Amino acid sequence: MYVSMNEQSFSQQGIRLLVIAAALVIIIGGINQARSDLVSLLIALFLAILGKPPLLWLERQRIPFVVAVLLVVAGMIIILLIVGAIVGASINNFYTELPVYQTRIQEQVSAFQSFLATKGIRGSMANVLLRFTKPGAVMSLTANLLTGFGSALSNIVLIFLTVTFILLETVSFPIKLRAVLGNPMQLFPHCTRFVEDIERYMVIKTLISLSTGILIGIWLSILGVDFAILWGFVTFLLNYIPNVGSLIAAVPPIFLAFIQLGTGRAIMATAGFIVVNFILGNLIETKLMGRRLGLSTLVVFLSLIFWGSLLGPVGMVLCIPLTMTIKFACENNKETYWISLLLGPESPCESIEPVSKKATNTK
Repeated sequence: MYVSMNEQSFSQQGIRLLVIAAALVIIIGGINQARSDLVSLLIALFLAILGKPPLLWLERQRIPFVVAVLLVVAGMIIILLIVGAIVGASINNFYTELPVYQTRIQEQVSAFQSFLATKGIRGSMANVLLRFTKPGAVMSLTANLLTGFGSALSNIVLIFLTVTFILLETVSFPIKLRAVLGNPMQLFPHCTRFVEDIERYMVIKTLISLSTGILIGIWLSILGVDFAILWGFVTFLLNYIPNVGSLIAAVPPIFLAFIQLGTGRAIMATAGFIVVNFILGNLIETKLMGRRLGLSTLVVFLSLIFWGSLLGPVGMVLCIPLTMTIKFACENNKETYWISLLLGPESPCESIEPVSKKATNTK
């Protein structure tokens, strides 16, 4: 009887895992099918999070709530139009000059082949080295990246309408939620803390990314690198991507500096990227964040790959908030608490609260 009960329990657990796996496949497939609409919604949520601090400031200035929302949205639209006009012109010029840079790349490749020949490296070995560097792929990757971000903003009217309605609901939604739960005085400390963490992360990350992009643009302009404004904008966008974003952003302008101005300016451009990212990313951002994100390094990297493949460039930018949302949902359910432990930061075993104890505390 005992053996049969164990077999029945294992069978139920196996069926449950199969159902969960099938549900995940269906959900991922649905997200992939509704990718464009979901990306627009995520961009709207991102802009709404950034718009909340100025909205609260306008409220403290005794400006009516609806008027404050309209002012915030109008400010976002004006900023986007100004940035779009400046960066758009730079992108058009970049595409116009792209054949010239391709010609220079071919000249550099020929010179590099001659240099390898003088060192006794010929034929297949030289081709292997050139295939590994793939100089033309750097510009193609940059163009595709800019195209991906541009297509994400194609539904700009729908995005800003969604931002407006989200901001209008920031005050009334908690009241509605308490009414649904039947307790007008109920508080949501865990949810409130989670939302505050997301808002803090996005605001700080935006300010750091903006500062990084401005400083990089100024430095490249001083060095005389073409399209410094464009590379500063690319740096601003890619700085949202954890771990590898700043590295990817540095490759095209450094490569262009090498083609256009030579090795010395390329080294100076590299030094500028290293100094700016070290000071703003490793020192100031870490200090402003205050505490860790609550995600392991491996999970951050895997989430970058997963959300990027599922949602494109926007998924790469928002991979941390999306993963933190999943972790928050799992840690508030005793049956999925173990998933939040796996997603959490690296900790010694004695510092991790047992699942059974967590389940007892949540009752």
